[in-house]
Amino acid sequence: MPLHPQVRAEIESGTPVPLGADTLAAARADMLAGALSAAGPGTPVAEVSDVDASGTPVRLYLPDPTGVMPVALYLHSGGFVSGSVRTHDAICRYLAVLSGAAIASVDYRLAPEHPFPAALDDITNAVEWLHRNGAERGIDPQRLALVGDSAGGHLATVTARRLRDIRVPVRSQVLVYPVLDPADPPTEVDSPALTPEEMAYCWNAYAPPGIDRDQPDLAPTTADLMGLPPTLVITAEYDILRDAAEAYADRLAEAGVPVACVRYRGVPHSFYRKLARFDAARQAVAQVAATLRAELA
Repeated sequence: MPLHPQVRAEIESGTPVPLGADTLAAARADMLAGALSAAGPGTPVAEVSDVDASGTPVRLYLPDPTGVMPVALYLHSGGFVSGSVRTHDAICRYLAVLSGAAIASVDYRLAPEHPFPAALDDITNAVEWLHRNGAERGIDPQRLALVGDSAGGHLATVTARRLRDIRVPVRSQVLVYPVLDPADPPTEVDSPALTPEEMAYCWNAYAPPGIDRDQPDLAPTTADLMGLPPTLVITAEYDILRDAAEAYADRLAEAGVPVACVRYRGVPHSFYRKLARFDAARQAVAQVAATLRAELA
């Protein structure tokens, strides 16, 4: 379908700062400054707190601090080089209230200052912290899900495989227009958001020359996918990552993983975090929440 009218209106209102070596500081500031207008102030949550997970900042959203809740580890987008718990605060609030699960949003270190595997090390810290300290906060770490959008989707599926290999239970993974392998060709689509040049910059920042990009921690589609948790993959019609994400869903299904893959029509990459602008964003977060509620019951 054509671009949704809400998307066309956003395009006409201005152009975001592109991601690149010379524009990174401005792009980071632009993403943070635009978070409130794009996502709104966020849904009230019973308890929100920032904790230190062995040196990794994590923001906890507890929708029912009087009970025992499952937990979803949230890994934000930003091409490995931008984004934070602040840029995704509204999403995590909405997701906590709709799903009934605690949301643990990980403020992992960013490239190029901290390239691979710094982000994965931070996520490991967060998972270990939840297993050590979750019970005292009413969190059941045995009912754990992983949720990530874009670069966060890459980190989520790599983490899911790592946890599978050490027998740490994960009930569900949700991958929203995930980045997958560095060698994935971009979908040939007229993208008003992420461009191939920006994605190339992000990979070069996260996995610079000298790092083996064929290893499963960077190219998750090359790994053994059997035994990964039930998976929801969300894609966007006008996204250069669309075809690779949908192909990954096919590979998961072939490996026997329960998987659903849903393409949102008329929207580009990054639509999911713009709750105040796009109807599709609220629908997508509601779908993620319903998945968590079902899989973490």
